[in-house]
Amino acid sequence: MAEGSMDRLTDDILADIISRVPYKSTCCCKCVSPRWRDLIAHPDHRAKMPQSLIGFFSETDDGPTKDRHFINALAQGCPPLVDPSLSFLPKHKNLHILHGCNGLLLCLLHQEGTDTDEILYYVVCNPSTEKWVAVPTTEWSSRAEAYLAFDPAVSSHFHVCELVNCDDTGTVEDIEAVVMYSSKTGVWSHEADAWSGCSIFIPLGAKSVFFMGELHLCSYNHQLISIDVEENDWKAIPLPGTPTASRDVYLLHGQLHFVCIGPSELSIWVLEDPSSEVWTLKRNISHLQLFGTQYSAYDCDYVVTSIHPEENLVFIVAGHMHTLMSYEMDSMKRRIIDQIECVSMWPSENRFRCIPYVPLFLESLADGH
Repeated sequence: MAEGSMDRLTDDILADIISRVPYKSTCCCKCVSPRWRDLIAHPDHRAKMPQSLIGFFSETDDGPTKDRHFINALAQGCPPLVDPSLSFLPKHKNLHILHGCNGLLLCLLHQEGTDTDEILYYVVCNPSTEKWVAVPTTEWSSRAEAYLAFDPAVSSHFHVCELVNCDDTGTVEDIEAVVMYSSKTGVWSHEADAWSGCSIFIPLGAKSVFFMGELHLCSYNHQLISIDVEENDWKAIPLPGTPTASRDVYLLHGQLHFVCIGPSELSIWVLEDPSSEVWTLKRNISHLQLFGTQYSAYDCDYVVTSIHPEENLVFIVAGHMHTLMSYEMDSMKRRIIDQIECVSMWPSENRFRCIPYVPLFLESLADGH
């Protein structure tokens, strides 16, 4: 629509219209006119506008404490776009970033001044606005993997989901129960019957996607597990292809994508219609295409750490130097972003604590601080 036909609209109405288009379209809108550019950049409207992935939080082990870093995804060598210290959070002895979802981080704070480094509480925070909310832990927290479920397009409220492990092997979660915290009710809920005898094994540190009210994770059973955070119920659909040791789910262009690493290639599948439970092979990327001859040594030593939610861009951590690189699937161009030294990894899995971050400028955070 031409500018001339929209110049009678107020700024608020125009901002509301632009906020409903994808991020890439919003970028194009900045080029329409100076008015549109200034409107999108204005602090009063920025909170409404869709944002894109800007980088990754990572943690390194240093004795009993953890050192946090932020890596810019699209610019090498630039200062961090976000302060990784999270200094606005309450005083603590130690802090561990567990998960991120749509601009919020789920952290675990440890009580200061104790010999046992006792867990105090969870914190859900927004690094862009420095808002935070405390969430109590449960009797299961010491043997649970916690995930955050949040969709700002639906509500300012969030859920924290604990996948409770049957044992303490430290390698994989045989799910005994799932307990769910709702910031709307302020309490944890537990549906024991929903998970009784389910025999679902989720790898520790498995990637997750919160989409259409469900938290999606890949299991060792070669299934996509979808957890309804409101009902605390679940369903499973088969994953495509041959089971491999490396598999995860991502959101790209508003659709669920399954990524698995095979002996000689990286395969990407898309679930175009969730109700059909039918996966379509989208791409097979050979290791030669992915790394070329220059980085061919990486083809047996890499993990996919993320996929850009709007662009056909894969982020990979590879090699003994933990090199973070990107691969553009359409142009087949690769780019070295940074090296992540001594990144925390799961005990028995080559999984990196590298949490993608999309800024969120929404001030409201479920009545937080």
